[in-house]
Amino acid sequence: MTSTPTAPASRYPLPDLNTLPEDLKAKILEVQEKSGFIPNVFLAFARRPAEWRAFFAYHDALMLREGSSLTKGEREMIITTTSAANSCLYCVVAHGAILRIYEKKPLVADQVAVNYRKADITPRQRAMLDFAMKVCLQSHTVEDADFTALHAHGFDDEDIWDIAGITAFFGLSNRMANVTGMLPNPEFYLLGRMPKAK
Repeated sequence: MTSTPTAPASRYPLPDLNTLPEDLKAKILEVQEKSGFIPNVFLAFARRPAEWRAFFAYHDALMLREGSSLTKGEREMIITTTSAANSCLYCVVAHGAILRIYEKKPLVADQVAVNYRKADITPRQRAMLDFAMKVCLQSHTVEDADFTALHAHGFDDEDIWDIAGITAFFGLSNRMANVTGMLPNPEFYLLGRMPKAK
C-alpha cells in the first residue's frame, strides 16, 4: 500500500519510473517488491542515473560488506545518530525505521536520534557512536587514541574504517536530502514501532 505525501517529496520533480534506464527501474522495482513502497531517495536520485549508480554501489559496498563485526542494526544506528546531528529528516526517519526493525527495539531509533548517550544500547555501541559523531562533527581531531578506545571494545581497524565510511557517506546523503528537500515516505514513520500481528 502506498500513500500520497501532503507536500512534494523533493524540490526536484521525481522522474517517472517508466522513463528510467532498465537497470535503475529493475532495482527500484525490486526494492518496491521487498518493502511494499518505493523509498523517495531511489526516485529522487534517479534523475541523474550515473550518480544514482555510483551512490547505490557505494552504499551497498559499505552496508553489505562481509567480514565486519558491525551488525546491520549497528550500521543503521550510526546512520540514524549522525543524520540527526546533520538535521536530516529523511535519513533519521527512514534509517530509524530500519534500525527499529533490525534491533527489534521500537524505542531505540528515537533514543539515538535525540541523545545516544542515554539510549538503551551497549557500551560497545556507545563507543562506536562516540567515534561516529567525532567523524561527523570533528573528523580533523581523530587521533590514535580513538582507535585504541575502539580496539578495547573489540573493533578492528577495518571496522573503524566502516564506521568512518558509513558516517562520511551518509554525510553526503544528508546534505543532498536537505538541499533537495527530500521528505521521508509516510510508511517509514510506523515501521518497527509495533510488534507484527501473528
